[in-house]
Amino acid sequence: MARLSTHVLDTAHGRPAHDMQVRLFACEDDSRRLLKTVTTNQDGRTDSPLLSGDQIPAGVYELVFSVGDYFGSQGTPFLGDVVVRFGIEDPAGNYHVPLLVAPYGYSTYRGS
Repeated sequence: MARLSTHVLDTAHGRPAHDMQVRLFACEDDSRRLLKTVTTNQDGRTDSPLLSGDQIPAGVYELVFSVGDYFGSQGTPFLGDVVVRFGIEDPAGNYHVPLLVAPYGYSTYRGS
């Protein structure tokens, strides 16, 4: 089964980033279409994959993480939305896009 998933780790506090809003967009030319809005759970993950099935459409996607709202509630609103644009090439593949975030920086990678 193909799937797209994510999780967010708050590296400043050494814990999963729970209650962070994440939006998934499909990007087509210069426009983007909202596919899903979710909130991370206590483990910093979504309760279900963002996309799943026998195949998921190949293409360009964006995950928009509401980092500013998350850290703003903790008194440190430096970053706003963090946008991670990535491509899905294999419709039958598993794609995991984690976000490691702190109040003043972030990193991401293709996970497993």
